[in-house]
Amino acid sequence: MEATGTDEVEKIKSKFMSAWHNMKYSWVLKTKTYFSRNSPVFLLGKCYHFKTDESGELSTDGSNFDKINAEISGNVEEFRKDFISRIWLTYREEFPQIKGSALTTDCGWGCTLRTGQMLLAQGLMLHFLGRAWVWPEALDIDNSDSESWTAHTVKKLTASFEASLTAEREPKILSNHHQGTLKRNCDDNEMRNEVYHRKIISWFGDSPLAAFGLHQLIEYGKKSGKIAGDWYGPAVVAHILRKAVEEARDPELQGVTVYVAQDCTVYSSDVIDRQCSLMDSGKADTKAVIILVPVRLGGERTNMDYLEFVKGVLSLEYCVGIIGGKPKQSYYFAGFQDDSLIYMDPHYCQSFVDVSIKDFPLESFHCPSPKKMSFKKMDPSCTIGFYCRTVQDFEKASEEITKMLKSSSKEKYPLFTFVKGHSRDYDFASSPLHEENDLFSEDEKKRLKRFSTEEFVLL
Repeated sequence: MEATGTDEVEKIKSKFMSAWHNMKYSWVLKTKTYFSRNSPVFLLGKCYHFKTDESGELSTDGSNFDKINAEISGNVEEFRKDFISRIWLTYREEFPQIKGSALTTDCGWGCTLRTGQMLLAQGLMLHFLGRAWVWPEALDIDNSDSESWTAHTVKKLTASFEASLTAEREPKILSNHHQGTLKRNCDDNEMRNEVYHRKIISWFGDSPLAAFGLHQLIEYGKKSGKIAGDWYGPAVVAHILRKAVEEARDPELQGVTVYVAQDCTVYSSDVIDRQCSLMDSGKADTKAVIILVPVRLGGERTNMDYLEFVKGVLSLEYCVGIIGGKPKQSYYFAGFQDDSLIYMDPHYCQSFVDVSIKDFPLESFHCPSPKKMSFKKMDPSCTIGFYCRTVQDFEKASEEITKMLKSSSKEKYPLFTFVKGHSRDYDFASSPLHEENDLFSEDEKKRLKRFSTEEFVLL
């Protein structure tokens, strides 16, 4: 009886917290992000130029396209399309209860898990779709700087989506837009891409069965002493993502693995071993690898000496972004202009979307507008991610990044290093690829415990 009473108290507490978070996170300040016309903009390895003869700034929401020429407008449109096509994962409410808790929302504590999801999603997009892919419907999304993706907004989108389905069932009233969509869907390649687009998003759904959904990530986090409602640092999330990919059973995911650097060192032979490991089917084939490197860009504050390296990393097409943020907030960094970082913000409370439903609405998984912040405001704790499709790609990337590390380092030691050989060759315990009884080795648990005490608290 006492346990039942405790459960009821927890449920009531959860409802009050949910109501508070809905009020706190379900609105957005009416601010626009402005970009300089005179400096290139980089987004995950792609460069966009908005340069004109006139000085000043322009907004990427399209509000002042009439003030600039057609060529520059086109570049802005291409940038917007590319940015919006990235997968955006944010706070959600009203999803299935997390096992072992009364929580049905991650508002207030799940932002680093969300930024980790975004980084992994970008890696999977590179793997299945390639860097050149953009979502054909990207520019159809309304700019929502002035309103959040709240439950009300998602319901409006759902209603609109249902109305479009009704229109498709009545050929006489098909609009030109729908005719164009149907015509576009006839293209086999685009149909394949859209299947993977939806599949990738579904892997991050907020349900217990989703391979990389919040529920699964929290289960893996328990092995490092974390529970639902705790704050997660970038390094801990890196290890959780590795385990999630390792444990994923979808056949489509057997060709991808994740490697997490040990103490700011990437051991090349360990990475290649992962890439050359047998798939569950017994098929001998190389895997693509997502390399995650937890680092600190300074002591209490970010050292500005690392700015050029961070910009260099985000200029690489095989970079999948950075899990970072500023003190007490986690962001997914995907690009830069001058000394400002471009990011996606997970701190929007959106309604739960059931991704198991055929043709679930996609709009809330794509961010309509980029945000910027000065590099000097960045918290020093972060995790950098890279994607390499083949062993040759990894070897080429390690050489390129090593040169970048050496040229940007003013200190005696670079931010992190690539070392030939295995970690065991340097008297470090090498974590096994598969462990039947425990998700984390004892060595990993010690590292994770250290990471969780060193890193900043994220809200």
